[in-house]
Amino acid sequence: MEEPYRLMINGGVLSPGELKYICEAAESLGLDAISFGSRQDIIFPEEIDKSKFSQFDKIQFVKPKRDGVENIASSYVSTEILPSTSWLTSDRYLYILEQFKHTPKLRINVTDPMQRLVPLFTGNVNFIASEHEDYWYLYLRLPDWKKTEMYPALIYSWDMDKIELAIENILIEEPETIDMVFDLVSDAIDTNNRTVDKPLEVPFYPFPYYEGMNRIGQDRYWLGLYWRNNRYDIPFLKAMCDLCFENKIGKISITPWKSFIVKGIPLKSKLQWEKFLGKFGINVRHSMLEMNWHLPVNDKEALNLKKYLVTNFDQNDISTYGLTFGITSYDSDTYNFTSIVIEKNRPPEIKGDFTIRDTYNLLYAKNFDPNTRNYIMHVQDVDKLELPGLLMELSQLYFEQLGTEKEDENIQTSNNETFEEEVHQCSECMTVYNETYGDITQNIPANTSFEDLPVDYECSLCEAPKNSFKKKVLIKPF
Repeated sequence: MEEPYRLMINGGVLSPGELKYICEAAESLGLDAISFGSRQDIIFPEEIDKSKFSQFDKIQFVKPKRDGVENIASSYVSTEILPSTSWLTSDRYLYILEQFKHTPKLRINVTDPMQRLVPLFTGNVNFIASEHEDYWYLYLRLPDWKKTEMYPALIYSWDMDKIELAIENILIEEPETIDMVFDLVSDAIDTNNRTVDKPLEVPFYPFPYYEGMNRIGQDRYWLGLYWRNNRYDIPFLKAMCDLCFENKIGKISITPWKSFIVKGIPLKSKLQWEKFLGKFGINVRHSMLEMNWHLPVNDKEALNLKKYLVTNFDQNDISTYGLTFGITSYDSDTYNFTSIVIEKNRPPEIKGDFTIRDTYNLLYAKNFDPNTRNYIMHVQDVDKLELPGLLMELSQLYFEQLGTEKEDENIQTSNNETFEEEVHQCSECMTVYNETYGDITQNIPANTSFEDLPVDYECSLCEAPKNSFKKKVLIKPF
């Protein structure tokens, strides 16, 4: 399949003016619709005349695989409407995204671990917000790496661009380990890293329903729009942008689920928006059964398989609330980020005029949480006709397991099965020194006790002396 042209949308965020300009460009190129991609980019779904590209100087038309260009994905779309880290506001996202001035060659994710709408680990370079204001965990899965590794320091918000660029520049060294990456980046640039004092904790939330008109606070609404064919009509989008202007709405957000969200619709304009949607015949109440799927772009075979499976779910009145499904194939190079994955197998090489039916594997994420990045094979080499029953079986297993891990933790805690962990905390800025992690920012290896730190050791954040640290005992469940 010919790779379609795309437009890189930084963090999946654009203004109504930018979207209208893109729509007018697409119209001039002979298109009647645009689509959205899983990297929160915009896709031109049909062939277009590249000789006309020079007419649109504000647009860079790219083919990611051909050009080696990637979009920055972010969970900006989830702010105000889903659980969030307290310091990570909409404005903070925009300031952070603005610093990325270069065109990335690697996939970058900038996400909040408190939300579930945007996947955390699908990039090569994954910045994930920590509890410390303006500091981020960094998880890397560089090209040819088999698994994702945690960078041994927290990254300062205003260093993210130069650290990512430094990582791109060291790829020529073919780094094989995270420690090698850290050493090469540290030699190349000065940073304001902070020591890691605790592991990343990602709470489990069911996948949210993201369509329709929904209230924010007392006087505003957000609108989620999903079209099952991922072809968004240009006349509708242009008229919607004009309505955003009228309502002084400054941003539109693309989701990884081939949909988009408009936030900040005034209460007084709610009826106006509902009439607008009705005028264009827009359905804003699709079933969750079909909104929680990730499919390859412009893949009619995958779309038909989804329709077949969703119809079976609907006929059997099956609930899939909180689950997500992905359809992929043996030659896909994308990272899975759904609860359940339907993987098409490579067809065998057969001589003669034989027809071979396709077969599939079913995988599911540990605890049905894709953020675990640990997928379990459920069945292999099954026929399409077997898939509905097997998926319903997995759905039932999900609801049986839901919440049991938390119950196990409560049982352990109530039985006093805990352990004490000793750390030292800076009395000036509350930074924690945890010997489990050491302090890579000052070349202190893991498992170095506080007593063995050099006498001139300073707080990695505020540079307070060693004697400013006070012993603190944490009680944790096993």
